[in-house]
Amino acid sequence: MTVTQLPPDATAPAATPPLAARIRSIGGSPVRDILAVTARPEVINFAGGLPAPELFDAAGIAAAYRAVLAETPAQALQYSTTEGEPALRAALAARTCAHGLATAPDDLLITTGSQQALSLLATALLEPGDTVLVESPCYLAALQVFGMAGARVVAVPGDEHGLDPAALEDLVVRERPTFLYTVPTFQNPTGRTLPAARRAAVAEVAARRGLWIVEDDPYGELRFEGERQPWIAALPGAEDRTVLLGSFSKVMAPGLRLGWLRAPAELRRACVVAKQAADLHTPTVNQLAAARYLADSDLDAHIRRVAGVYAAHRDAMLAGLPAALPEGSTWTRPEGGMFLWARLPDGYDTTALLPEVVRHDVAYVPGAPFHPGEPDRATLRLCFVTQTPDEIAEGLRRLAAGLRA
Repeated sequence: MTVTQLPPDATAPAATPPLAARIRSIGGSPVRDILAVTARPEVINFAGGLPAPELFDAAGIAAAYRAVLAETPAQALQYSTTEGEPALRAALAARTCAHGLATAPDDLLITTGSQQALSLLATALLEPGDTVLVESPCYLAALQVFGMAGARVVAVPGDEHGLDPAALEDLVVRERPTFLYTVPTFQNPTGRTLPAARRAAVAEVAARRGLWIVEDDPYGELRFEGERQPWIAALPGAEDRTVLLGSFSKVMAPGLRLGWLRAPAELRRACVVAKQAADLHTPTVNQLAAARYLADSDLDAHIRRVAGVYAAHRDAMLAGLPAALPEGSTWTRPEGGMFLWARLPDGYDTTALLPEVVRHDVAYVPGAPFHPGEPDRATLRLCFVTQTPDEIAEGLRRLAAGLRA
């Protein structure tokens, strides 16, 4: 009998297949990585984008859940339609109409946070190699979504007021992008707001050049001062080509994971198909509880209370920044939202400085990851809503010491 000799390694287990290239190339979220490093309770953390938990209307939300589970438990605990619960879509449509944009319940798709809406839009609109235009700096998680879709991300030039519509039109002609992504009100990370005239000009560019606009508005209701700006989606020329994203995360509670997408019919139907493949539907009980909360509670009064507190926090941070940052630094003065953006003088690298700053028990987010192109390494984002004014003052004293060190 002949015995076949196997190579020495023939019985060794084979290597597992590699992860997808899109995962290997994108990596994680710098903000979440920083939050993990700075989770010590003694750290005053200006890095997160977390709403102040003491301002959650826990009693009102709990009452809404109790009512839903007591009165309609079979519905609340059952599967739902992908589009979302009719009661919630009707309530959101009414709120959207009240803010100046005619909207029917069927115009809306309920999503698991507005972050999911970005993923659905990327699935519905983007092919690998397509171009997406964004602001610079830009919301980090949007850059992740577009990168994982294989898109080429190009920044639209702008200034302290936001993107430049003339530069936008030049890029649309040259790059032939699929869509523009923008957070025009209290932008993350800068806190800036695009003026009304520029919004109208963006709508005109989209109409003239055949461009989709994805308008993300998670912060718009958190206004402290100034006049509310119209949604781009409500402006002439943009009605049939703008997707408006909204969320309860910043005005009710992020743990609900409730967002929505308002889009023209064909694109909305495509997003419904993408959502069916992703998670079938957003949790029914959360949707019904949110609808019940809107029916039984005064969300607008709650938002006014939250905005009043956040305004005091912003003022505390603005008051302490001149002493905390090196001479020659600049920063934004947001009229609402959760963030401000600072730039240190040339030569500073906020990524390299962060470990020393954290040793002083304070943290920020370096600005470099927010830039889709060449980063400005002297920039940083500060969140002012989670700490009290006294904690903000102490945190800025620590920040000054860390930067000096």
